Amino acid sequence: MSTILQSLELLIVKGLPTTVLLTLGLLATGLLLGFPLAFAQVYGYRPLRWLCRGYEQIFRGIPALVLILIFHSGLARSFNILLPAFTSALIALGLRSSAYQSQIFRGAIQSVSEGQMMAARSMGMSKLQAIRYIILPQAFRLSIPPWTNEYSSVLKDTSLASAIGVLELMKEGTLIMTRIQFILGARYILLILALVAFVYLILTYLGNAGLGLLENRLRIPGFEMKGKVER
Repeated sequence: MSTILQSLELLIVKGLPTTVLLTLGLLATGLLLGFPLAFAQVYGYRPLRWLCRGYEQIFRGIPALVLILIFHSGLARSFNILLPAFTSALIALGLRSSAYQSQIFRGAIQSVSEGQMMAARSMGMSKLQAIRYIILPQAFRLSIPPWTNEYSSVLKDTSLASAIGVLELMKEGTLIMTRIQFILGARYILLILALVAFVYLILTYLGNAGLGLLENRLRIPGFEMKGKVER
């Protein structure tokens, strides 16, 4: 029993901080890139819209694990660009998240009626001012519900970083399983996997609960985003 408790402690002390840090980094990267991509697709000139749409299709179409290996092993072996495992995962999964977040934000922007832009312009606002003070606050509010789903997806994607040696929850769980197998036998491997799954479940619940509270606080009845984002 003490060995199992020690395993749970290792997951929380060693694996959990890396998973949380990577998740926050991916969401931040996706947010910083996703919003400009979304605005470019809605308000940009046609060539820029095509370019952003192509970016979105590429990073949504390539499997997450393949992207991680491209940035970690592919760049290192082909161009001698050596990136730390954590950085490789952050870039690869962050770019992928930005492609999905751009969909979320584009849908939110398009859910704000065009009449509000016209009204803002008629009051003397420039297009950028109208976007900043009228469109952006409403788009942010509308994007929270689908962004909750993105949080859950990104959190689960962090487990793929274990493939390149990032010591997050899944990798730490794998190391614990190897030690447990020699000490207690293979019959406890399922228990370790269950502990890993339990920690992911708690993180998912806490994140969704927090975003749900934010959504309820900012929600305006009858003011919802149209359409859906596919993952």
